[in-house]
This record gives sequence, C-alpha cells and structure tokens, in this order.
Amino acid sequence: MSTYIIEGGHKLSGSITPQGAKNEALQVISAVLLTSEEVVISNVPEILDVRNLIAMIGDMGVSVERRERGVYWFKADTVDLDYVRSEAFVRKSSALRGSVMLVGPLLARFGTAYFPKPGGDKIGRRRVDTHIDGMCKLGAEVKYIHEYRAYRLDAPNGLNGCYMLLDEASVTGTANIVMASVLAKGKTTIYNAACEPYVQQLCRMLNSMGARIEGIGSNLLSIEGVESLHGTTHRILPDMIEVGSFIALAAITQSSITIKDVSFENLGIIPESFRRLGVKLERRGDDIFIPEQESYEIESFMDGSIMTLADAPWPGLSPDLLSVMLVVATQCKGSVLIHQKMFESRLFFVDKLIDMGAQIILCDPHRAVVIGHDHKLRLRANKMTSPDIRAGIAMLLAAMSAKGSSVVDNIEQIDRGYENIDERLNALGAKITRQ
Repeated sequence: MSTYIIEGGHKLSGSITPQGAKNEALQVISAVLLTSEEVVISNVPEILDVRNLIAMIGDMGVSVERRERGVYWFKADTVDLDYVRSEAFVRKSSALRGSVMLVGPLLARFGTAYFPKPGGDKIGRRRVDTHIDGMCKLGAEVKYIHEYRAYRLDAPNGLNGCYMLLDEASVTGTANIVMASVLAKGKTTIYNAACEPYVQQLCRMLNSMGARIEGIGSNLLSIEGVESLHGTTHRILPDMIEVGSFIALAAITQSSITIKDVSFENLGIIPESFRRLGVKLERRGDDIFIPEQESYEIESFMDGSIMTLADAPWPGLSPDLLSVMLVVATQCKGSVLIHQKMFESRLFFVDKLIDMGAQIILCDPHRAVVIGHDHKLRLRANKMTSPDIRAGIAMLLAAMSAKGSSVVDNIEQIDRGYENIDERLNALGAKITRQ
C-alpha cells in the first residue's frame, strides 16, 4: 500500500490541464468491441482503472497499440469468446467497476455476456438492475450462475428494439443499453435516459461508426438498429471532475491558478456551484482563472435559509464533486448542507476531517452540515486512509491546507481516478511525497 506525505500550508500558482474524462474513457473503450474495424481514441487518461480495462480487452483478444501518450489504437477482430465465457475472465471483471461497460457490446455483437457484481469504490450499494432490466427488455435471457457468482445474459438470435422507461437515469446503465441497442433489430426508444456529456460523447462516437442515434443530449433517445458498425477516431473530453477538483484546490489553499482547456460548455452547473461557496472564477476562452481570495463567503438562499448543495442527474451537480466541495466549505465563511443522495457511504470520511478540526455535523449517511472556519482556524495535520477515489482527493486537498505534515494511505484509490496527481500538483508548488 502506497502513501502520500503532504506538507501543508503552501500557496500554489501556475496553470494545470485536466486529464481526459475517466467515465467517458471507460465507455468509449468498451465500445471498440462493437466493430471488427480499427478505432483510434485520443486524450485517454492513463489512470489505473482505464489501464486495467485496456489490459482486460487485450486479454480478450483485442489488438491494442499505444501510439503515444493518451492515444490508443484498437481492433476487435479476433475476440476470444472461450475466454470471455471463462470463470477467470468473470473473476477479473468483478474486480473492476468499469468492466460492466463490456456487457452491452459483448451481448450485442456476440450474443452472450457475463455480468458479475461490480467492484470499485466502497461507497455503498451500486445497483445493476437498470443494466440487466434493459438487456432483458431487448430480448436477452438472464440466468444466475452460482459458481461464477455472476449473471449470464444470452441472446443467441440477436436483440430486438423496444420502448423502455428506465427506473433511474443511470449513466452507466444508459450507456450499456445504448451500446446493446445499436446492433439490435428495429427501433429502441429509451426514456429517462441519462444525458451527461459522457453519454453524449459515446452516442456521437457510435454515430460516427454508423449507428443511428437521435435525441443526443436529451433524456429521450431513439436508436435505429444497424447490421454492423465501422471504425472511427474519437477524442475524449477533459474530465469535469478534475476541473472541479482543481477549482477546489485553489480555494482551499487560497491560491491563484489557471485551469487550461476545460471544455467550459460541458461543465454544466459546476462553476456556479463553486460560486455559491464564494469562489470567484473567470472564464478566459476555454480556460478558467481562479484568483487568490482572503475569504470565501457561502451564499444563503433568498429567504435566508442555509445553502444546500445536492447531487442530481445532469444537468444537476455530479455526486463525484460533493466530497471536494465539502472540504472547501470547511474553510469558507458561513454554513452549507451537503446532501449526497446517491451513495450512502460516501460521507463517512468526514470523521477524519473532524479530527483535523473541521466543524461538521454528520446528520445521517446522506447529509452533513459544514460550518466554515473562514480560514481563521487552519485544519490540523492528520493520518488518513483513502476509502474511495473522491474521498481520497478530498483528503489530499484538506492535507494541503492543513498545518503540519499529513499522511494519506491507500493512495491506489486516488491513482484509479487521477493521473500522476502528486507530480502535477507539485509543479504548482505543492509538497507531496509518494512512499
């Protein structure tokens, strides 16, 4: 288990560029299985989860070539179906959350796929009902295989388009169903579809491969199935969660930094959500400039009631940013209610922040009230263990603002979502050592 040693209290300056979007990468890399032709994807984040998924499809028989940093060539013309049906493959899939995105392409093109219980962050229950229900509506037969501890989905005669109303606007569920539908016979209509930029990017990539998807960017998708898809090239968007993390970084350390090439039009409500915490930011072309501030004052609602920041489906606030926004709030002026609706274990890391001197009341597994110190009382250094990607980066930011040297263990969790984050932050003036 690797560790970060963080010397807190250093001002940062300079510019930083976000990596490619992790969530989009996991989807579009899985989509290469839908064609036997060449697919080239650029701006791929070379983080642990993405590298593991690329290695997994390589083990399946997909030809993979790393042409340069962040640029990968794929050709899925020789997929080893015996391996895909093996217990070894299912066991490996269960350890990687992103492997769920392989189900739709495998089922659509080859008529069979295993769906193990997904791995990944320990942030509470992660339902897979939307994925499996969608596949069943398309005509797949599902059976639980006890020795594999996984569901097997079969569609030996292919999938058939249909109308479906999703029980939740699941990003991964929508993406999986879309990838299954593009090769289904007839028309598929998906209502209550997720419409995050990641899903939009996947749909645009599939259309460039010959798919016929309409309604991109809305919660109503119409997909006319085609017989086959061809190759394409695709560039992944900047990671909006990294952009939000860097805005938080500037605020918690009272620093001035520039975030380059953010694809501002795809950030949605993120900039405004930070403004509600009192963080000033300026759009400069496709960059964001965050000036140094002495104080960050949290807004109140118009009737004077406490500000609430809650996650919601796009174009609402991503749940992946609430952890870092909570850390920022500990040093703002005023109070805010953080409401994490999606995952019931994601706020349990706040006990470490309380140990550092933060004023936080954990109301229940989903809600926490933060009373900010207004930078009048600095957080104290602490020893922490990262339970998941987003809590890990939140702990790292808290340590960078704290007095003294902090330790964050299990940083492999952070590596799953942030590429060389210690080196990139040290280039801005941080003091982070990996051991």
